[in-house]
Amino acid sequence: MNTHTPFSNWKRTATCGELRASHAGSTVILNGWVHRYRDHGGIHFINLRDRYGITQVVVDNDSPQEALKIAEALKSEYCIGIKGIVRKRPDNMINPSMETGEIEVHAKELVIFSPCEVLPFTIDEKTDAREDLRLEYRYLDLRSVRMQRNIELRHKVAWHAREYLVSRGFYEIETPTFIRSTPEGARDFLVPSRLHRGKFYALPQSPQLFKQLLMVSGFDKYFQIARCYRDEDARGDRQPEFTQIDMEMSFVDQDDVLAVTEGLMAHIMGKSMDVQLKTPFPRISYHEAMEKYGSDKPDLRFGLEMQDFAPYAENSDFGVFKSVLSSGGAVRALVVPGGAAFSRKDIDELEKAAKTYKAKGLAWFKLTEEGLEGGISKFFAEQRNAIISGLGAKAGDIVLMVADKWQVCCTALGAVRNAVAKKLELIPEGSFAFCWITDFPLFEYNEDEGRWEAAHHMFTMPREEHLELLEKDPGAVRAAAYDLVCNGYELASGSIRVHDPAIQKRIFSVVGFSEEEAEKRFGFLLKAFRYGPPPHGGIAPGLDRLVMIMAGEDSIRDVIAFPKNTVGASPMDESPAEVDKAQLDELGIIIKKEEE
Repeated sequence: MNTHTPFSNWKRTATCGELRASHAGSTVILNGWVHRYRDHGGIHFINLRDRYGITQVVVDNDSPQEALKIAEALKSEYCIGIKGIVRKRPDNMINPSMETGEIEVHAKELVIFSPCEVLPFTIDEKTDAREDLRLEYRYLDLRSVRMQRNIELRHKVAWHAREYLVSRGFYEIETPTFIRSTPEGARDFLVPSRLHRGKFYALPQSPQLFKQLLMVSGFDKYFQIARCYRDEDARGDRQPEFTQIDMEMSFVDQDDVLAVTEGLMAHIMGKSMDVQLKTPFPRISYHEAMEKYGSDKPDLRFGLEMQDFAPYAENSDFGVFKSVLSSGGAVRALVVPGGAAFSRKDIDELEKAAKTYKAKGLAWFKLTEEGLEGGISKFFAEQRNAIISGLGAKAGDIVLMVADKWQVCCTALGAVRNAVAKKLELIPEGSFAFCWITDFPLFEYNEDEGRWEAAHHMFTMPREEHLELLEKDPGAVRAAAYDLVCNGYELASGSIRVHDPAIQKRIFSVVGFSEEEAEKRFGFLLKAFRYGPPPHGGIAPGLDRLVMIMAGEDSIRDVIAFPKNTVGASPMDESPAEVDKAQLDELGIIIKKEEE
């Protein structure tokens, strides 16, 4: 079947996505895969696909017998070449859903470059195959229009990020992949050294320390499309290896870093998707975000802001709420327009969302023309008018409430807010709502260990006006840190860094990090900081998550060419895998079997 015809005779002269009516009459060579194949009584229709699109090819009685013979042998995903003449389709046969739908190619010659075995799943726009099967045959999954589009978008995002940053004077500088193990939150992936027996490199969780060293080196604008590695427990769509657009700048303050990042996002979205972002993005303090949205990564594509219900609780006889308030807790409320139509089953589902975040329950009542109804309405009936005017509620609405410690109260009702938005379909498709979250706490108290920990990392600068509180009231200190949020996802995290060794020592002291331990872990950075470090700061947008949001996907696995599954394994190459004993012996490693 001409399977051994020299390929030089079959090099494509056009792609499967470029032919239009203006090409009618021209002779072309196309290469690609059989996407669809139909035999209509001896007339063969082949939808030929490459990464540029799909072209319909026709093999009929006017084609040579050899071409007909080969066409009869074709099956899905055979890799083939065709030579033929472009012709316009009749007006009633034009396919408006295909970019090449106004033409077809009448085949004169066909060649099979390689056959294809029976497919494990159909390659289509979106398959219903289970994810592990898709990952096992990822090279097939990547042929789908959806995955080709996602990988193309990822390429565009990376390219336009480079384009923007280089145009603003940034250097792209690579930092090491083999580094010293340092405590940055998650576990390090360790790499044993054969030449230095018994010693290990670590794969970087981020280029954090090295990009700060580059600032000391005088490279005041650095970026890198950086690979990062974290040995975390499997959950959600986390990946053990991921990519971020890493940036660092010298002689800047927070406003400078935010402005550069906003420009970067606007450039990427505009160039990659023709989406025009309005800048500057809204800035919301951490405390305000928690109080209004119940999250430090709020989804601003819809309203439903949470409100303070404490004044109404204090004026009521409802002991549960009053008890929470007297112990220093909070009562927050969410007014849901039209929510009076919710059934008891609907409310129970929302209560499950609240309890997932440690709330003891979800209180509620409905507003009607006559008064309050259901739930805890009897305790607040006399305050109906005050609630309507104070919370902006009206007849037909439902008021949902959580009372608990401030953090639990906000987080649990925030989960209810998100669940309501999905239930009522309040989230517009194809929209992007960016915002900044600022003024994070510098420290978090670890109840289990009875000590303060760095909320971001130990090199985050406190706000200047809070320096005097470092030792006196660590919990009140706010950080010069900022997160970029889009559509309810944390997209980037960054901060102004500590460049003053005296301040750095004070932070180490608060978190119980001795000078000896600091020197052991970060000695090379602390040494560099003795030689005139500049004021500096940076940020690192997650490339995988940005592309995921832009593509409208729910998982970063769908925008990474070869991801790991939910347990950090690859069904395709079966990694991680055992290695030969000889390799372990070379490294001086013995595998300790887990006790049963």
